Amino acid sequence: MSEVLIERPRDGVALVRINRPEARNALNGEVRRQLAEAFAGLGTAADVRAIVLTGDENAFAAGADIKEMAGVGAADMLLRQAHRLWQAIAECPKPVIAAVNGYALGGGCELAMHADIIVAGEGAQFGQPEVRVGIMPGAGGTQRLARAVGKHKAMLMLLTGKPVSAREADAMGLVSMVVPDADVLETALKTAETIAGMPPVAVMQIKEVLLAGLDAPLATGLMLERKAFQLLFDTRDQKEGMQAFIEKRRPKYEGR
Repeated sequence: MSEVLIERPRDGVALVRINRPEARNALNGEVRRQLAEAFAGLGTAADVRAIVLTGDENAFAAGADIKEMAGVGAADMLLRQAHRLWQAIAECPKPVIAAVNGYALGGGCELAMHADIIVAGEGAQFGQPEVRVGIMPGAGGTQRLARAVGKHKAMLMLLTGKPVSAREADAMGLVSMVVPDADVLETALKTAETIAGMPPVAVMQIKEVLLAGLDAPLATGLMLERKAFQLLFDTRDQKEGMQAFIEKRRPKYEGR
């Protein structure tokens, strides 16, 4: 059975599910390869407007597969070029929503941070415990975590390896919302459905400009925002959206 499953539960929404329950959805090389392949395909699929990424009720992803890494040398790690697999998720132009139940540790926490929105169950745990096995995060854990929660909270998590609860993660700004465990997937799907009903070009431009502006000077970010704002006035969806507003009816967006 495939270790990554793709479903189409609602119009415009794709669901990507990690399927290694026997290993708490640990991210071995095959899972990362299949995730990269899934996101590369869904990112260009015209009928997909939002993507939900999840695991199961016990674990989003409990980390990297330590057994697969334990005996590997530095040159082997370099030659694996694993960062290229992560890049397919980071560069996905469609909004990505992580639906997190249970453990999101190590590579699992890094994977969740690749998403644009994180819906966490009350029982979820987030952490970067790599230091406890003699290494450090290697898929953005130090960089994305610090950008999400700030230097001092990130240092505490990274240097102790201790996980935080969903409520703590929410207070830090690491997750978007916390809901009852049983409601996580449905909340994520509803959020994705709402986004899928928005004009797709505007949605993709919002994501692109926000991410590009995070590491740019404010003046550069504002310039990118202005240019994208102006360009959207050349889309059919802008004309349709404003005309529908004037006519007090529901707009029909084409993604053009």
